[in-house]
Amino acid sequence: MKKTRKKSDAVALNSVLVRRPIQRCFPIFIFPTFIAFIIGFLYPFVKGIYLSFCTFTTPRDAKFAGLTNYIKAFQDPSFVHAFWFTALFTIVSILAINILAFTVAYVLTQNILGANVFRTVFFMPNLIGGIVLGYIWSMIFDGILRYYDTYLLAKTSYGFWGLLILMCWQQVGYMMIIYIAGLQGIPEDMMEAAKIDGANKWQTLWKVTIPNVMPSITICVFLTLTNSFKLFDQNLALTNGMPAAFQPDGSIINTTEMLALNIYKTFYTGANTRGVAQAKAVMFFILVAAFALAQLKATRDKEVQQ
Repeated sequence: MKKTRKKSDAVALNSVLVRRPIQRCFPIFIFPTFIAFIIGFLYPFVKGIYLSFCTFTTPRDAKFAGLTNYIKAFQDPSFVHAFWFTALFTIVSILAINILAFTVAYVLTQNILGANVFRTVFFMPNLIGGIVLGYIWSMIFDGILRYYDTYLLAKTSYGFWGLLILMCWQQVGYMMIIYIAGLQGIPEDMMEAAKIDGANKWQTLWKVTIPNVMPSITICVFLTLTNSFKLFDQNLALTNGMPAAFQPDGSIINTTEMLALNIYKTFYTGANTRGVAQAKAVMFFILVAAFALAQLKATRDKEVQQ
């Protein structure tokens, strides 16, 4: 008894002696990271919000303009169209990517021959950059559609489904890895209990498997949502927002242009539009943050209920 007490006292003393110098010196280690955070993120973020209320060519000649930029952004039909196009694409891509990724992960955790090889093959597209993928898939789609005397940019629907196929091909493998980790973490006794109770595979999937992988579903839906809303390089390389459509008021809207690409084009259209582009970027940040937080709350509530 005395030996045990002495041993625990020695461990406690050692832990205190180890922690004390760390507690005294932690500002030295945190300070460089904190300064980098301020310079690299916090200052540009605050400066960007300020510039959204200004007209400017460069940040040095910014002149305060109030809510003018935000009013112009809301009145821009291309921005409104880009929002609804992005929202629709995000909803469809969340469903498609996560259903496919979960299906592939479920199949590859059933002890099939060559499962590790298939995991590697499915994950590899995620290693290729979005610009490269966009150009590769544009050639593939045009090569297929040529047999039907048409091309990718002929219709908005072609561009929409082309972007969706590209995103699925790139993202499914990454989400699959997360789902596999969740599936492998399900307790074996729970699965055996379901078999003893007479549950078939479909019942086990819905009543045992899916509830236990809800943390993985939360992560994958969050990543898919944010990746889809922020999609830029694939959109630029595959369609560049085309085809264009004329509006009754004479304006032109690029029908497959998503929010990030719309902001980019607005910024580089001319010096007088940079404040409007900055206002769009601030609203874009608020939209993505709001949707992501709402999704996290909704799916985490599901986790708590299980």
